[in-house]
Amino acid sequence: MDTPTGSATDLRPNPTAVVTPDPAPPRARRRPPVRTWLQPMVIALVVVSAFVGCYVGLQRDPRPHRIPLAVTGQRLPAQIHGALGDSVDVRPARDMAAARLAVEHRDVVAALGADGRGRLDLEIAGADGTSTTTAVKTLVGAYAQGAGAHLAVTDVVPLSRYDARGLAGFYMAFGVSLAGFVLAQNALGLAGLLHLRHRFRLLAGGSLAIGAVAAVIAGPVLGSVPAPVIPLVCTLALLAGAAAFTTKLLGTYFGPVGIPAATLLLLTVGNATSGATIGADLLPSTARAVSALLPPGAAVRAITDLSYFDGAHAAVPVATLAVWAVVAAALIGLRPRLTARRAAS
Repeated sequence: MDTPTGSATDLRPNPTAVVTPDPAPPRARRRPPVRTWLQPMVIALVVVSAFVGCYVGLQRDPRPHRIPLAVTGQRLPAQIHGALGDSVDVRPARDMAAARLAVEHRDVVAALGADGRGRLDLEIAGADGTSTTTAVKTLVGAYAQGAGAHLAVTDVVPLSRYDARGLAGFYMAFGVSLAGFVLAQNALGLAGLLHLRHRFRLLAGGSLAIGAVAAVIAGPVLGSVPAPVIPLVCTLALLAGAAAFTTKLLGTYFGPVGIPAATLLLLTVGNATSGATIGADLLPSTARAVSALLPPGAAVRAITDLSYFDGAHAAVPVATLAVWAVVAAALIGLRPRLTARRAAS
């Protein structure tokens, strides 16, 4: 029986059939440049090394260095200096009342006097931090034991009831710095959507809001920071502004590397050397030199002064915060002009 034309068994070639070429072999994928994956790896390792090195390393072996100590009497100042050496900075005082006043104004960390009956009276400011006051008590206690005298310790500037370890100022400064950092990071991502002046307003307004929220929570709500609210808001707003504008500055000028640089400067080195967890007088010389110059260290000093010492020495750290914020903002504002001038040349 004949097979119908065009059936499945018809083996004759069909001139109208379309021949589909074999698919080409897949092209080999190009490997990404080494820098693409190496840069984030190196940045992450640098950040973790700096963070662990600063926070753990600075607490490894704290040593007192010229802790200011007011000492009364005619012979006792020389005896203390001879026994304790450069661990303390002996400052002779007329009497115990004058020495106590120096403690209350944060001119010295402690006051020491003798009552002439084999007893030494040590008055400390607990608000100066646990690490610093513990170091002073240990040093003076060793001297008293060697001299066969009884040591009586009084805390004339105690910490707040809700800040027994004296770390509320540090955590508040850390949180405000972190919030300013995050604010600037988001502002960098909005560069294509917002004009520069609008980003400036965002950073300035956000910094003020951050400072107000932090001050109200730590002060009136939790009662851990007994500073006056308005000065505290101003101080924390300047800290947030310093962190935000500095982060924006580094991100603007250095691109992706600017954010890790801000992390190292503000959140790592700045907070580790702020003098809250380890008193500034116990830090190594290099850390002690930068402690008061970086925004977190300046903020911790200002918060402590406002909270416990009537703002006696708050002007300098507050001015330091203002300089950071203003200078960083000015340099950001100059960036478009520099770019235009470079393009024209």
